[in-house]
Amino acid sequence: MKTTPTLTPTLSTLNQSRISRRRFVQGAASAGALIGLGGAPLSFGANSTPPMKTPEILSGRHFELNIGYQDVNFTGRDRIATAINGSVPGPILRWKEGEDISLRVHNHLHHDSSIHWHGMILPTGMDGVPGLSFAGIKPGEYFDYAFKVQQNGTYWYHSHSGFQEQTGVYGAIVIEPANPDPVSYDRDYVVQLSDWSDQSPEDIYSTLKKRGDYYNFKQRTVADLWNDIKANGLARSWAERGMWNEMRMSQSDIADVTGDTYTYLMNGNTPEQGWNALFKSGERIRLRFINSAAMTIFDVRIPGLKMTVVAADGQNIEPVSVDEFRIGVAETYDVVVTPSDDSAYCVFAQSIDRSGYCRGNLSPNPQWQADIPKMDYDPVLGHRDMGMGMAGMHGMHDMSSMNAMTPKNTMKAMDHSAHDMSAMTNPSMNKDHSTHNMKGMNMPATDKPAPAGMGSQRDIAHEKTEFGPHVDMRAATPMNGLDDPGIGLRDHAQRYGRRVLRYADLRNLYKTEDRRDPSREIQLHLTGNMQRYMWSMDGIPFADAAPLQFKYGERLRIVLVNDSMMTHPIHMHGVWSELETGEAMYLPKKHTILVQPGSKISYLVSADAVGRWAYHCHLLYHMPGMMREVHITEGGVQS
Repeated sequence: MKTTPTLTPTLSTLNQSRISRRRFVQGAASAGALIGLGGAPLSFGANSTPPMKTPEILSGRHFELNIGYQDVNFTGRDRIATAINGSVPGPILRWKEGEDISLRVHNHLHHDSSIHWHGMILPTGMDGVPGLSFAGIKPGEYFDYAFKVQQNGTYWYHSHSGFQEQTGVYGAIVIEPANPDPVSYDRDYVVQLSDWSDQSPEDIYSTLKKRGDYYNFKQRTVADLWNDIKANGLARSWAERGMWNEMRMSQSDIADVTGDTYTYLMNGNTPEQGWNALFKSGERIRLRFINSAAMTIFDVRIPGLKMTVVAADGQNIEPVSVDEFRIGVAETYDVVVTPSDDSAYCVFAQSIDRSGYCRGNLSPNPQWQADIPKMDYDPVLGHRDMGMGMAGMHGMHDMSSMNAMTPKNTMKAMDHSAHDMSAMTNPSMNKDHSTHNMKGMNMPATDKPAPAGMGSQRDIAHEKTEFGPHVDMRAATPMNGLDDPGIGLRDHAQRYGRRVLRYADLRNLYKTEDRRDPSREIQLHLTGNMQRYMWSMDGIPFADAAPLQFKYGERLRIVLVNDSMMTHPIHMHGVWSELETGEAMYLPKKHTILVQPGSKISYLVSADAVGRWAYHCHLLYHMPGMMREVHITEGGVQS
């Protein structure tokens, strides 16, 4: 399927008018919906919005996938994508749990390619990571993937070769359960989010290596400083501005690549086109959200509709009703909505830095289109995102912790008198703290790991490898990221009345299968230098890092400490990551963990899959450095 030309509108064009939900409109919404109903598609003039695109659906047990070059036009300029079966995204693959699947993947590119089945539990040789799982697929050749489907839910697939994921090699997977589905719904849609750039990914990466904030066009201005002074006073505002300047960091550096370069897509449709889906009166609609972006974290909401989250990363959870959720790169969430038949609703996914969005339209009528909401305010980084969260619990600024993450002379530039230190001696600090979530707070180190589900109680330790020009920050007192919805979302309950999903809300629908306590802990630090655009784990880039060694059959705890001011989605291949939410009997399983800036999070892993596995940040341009290899080898179960 050849992609259809379209023009990317300016933000002012997209927001210029508010359309009544019952108002009849012409264009993509009408045509796309009529096609979905089986009616005749409308014809469009040369300047009209092109019809909506919907990925092809393939089902069965054997699949033929072709990776090749494809002409596309998402921005008004012709470009060449790397597509699967001629479309971006590639086809939706529908499997059934328990069946044996075979997929022959042909490579028609001029360079090596691959397919990784993200979140799938399968033999290491089928994982699709060149250099670890197999040698890759050479130009003009094919590779046969074959494995038994051992799970159900919503997943996705993508290339693990070079930057092909950015240029279009990705698609959705929907797996039907072998037993009756615990989720009740009448209609089922995949909502695949992604980002596209007319620039080649190699050029983007090269630009970031030269200047990490090149794509950030939301730098703070004199007007912002004046607003800070009015809110916080001159001394404090001036000291904080000096601190940021001294660190050579920007409070607005939320995303490495922004909407000034990216066009955000929903099921391959630009914001101008929109993606459209129909429903009938009284129907329960299941929306399977997949973040297939290279670099973009999205915040999703459907104004006027509550969303019931029923699955995370393909695994069923106890239903949680929310108004909004953040979906990191590579994560998936399934939600169920019950829309009213007298309205159309906008499925709205804005980028974490609020530089752009993609959108869809749920409607009972092919001629109705919902209003497009305004994007939320631009978020800025604060003390909590610098790993000073423990002090922030009591509304104070623990200046001593700054020594661990900033140059020494930064302290000289700080006017400590500008901070309200009264909270440090407030008697209320010694009172009952039961209202605070104390899970995962630093406790004295013990010889034996804490029980399963309770998180690590060991002190944060920074290895010698973290010190040097390749690491520009180290979190001194990181907070547990479970209860943190993330930067730009923390005040949405008070500001907008929206309930935002947190990891702490996730509770597996079924009891934890492996209930052993961990026998050991591994603490890993997510490190980097923003200006030099150098990324690593424990200060060691992938090229220089030794593999992590797991023993087959062991149960271990991994503690991730984010020593940077970026949000990192961390993906471990081959095994589940079970978040330690405090309820050991119902630990939610995930394949990708979003780690907030300056925070920590812990999860349990059962090393039940022998082989060589990749373990990395799923932000595409972080992956070359922020990656480790995991070896799971025979050697007996640790006691």
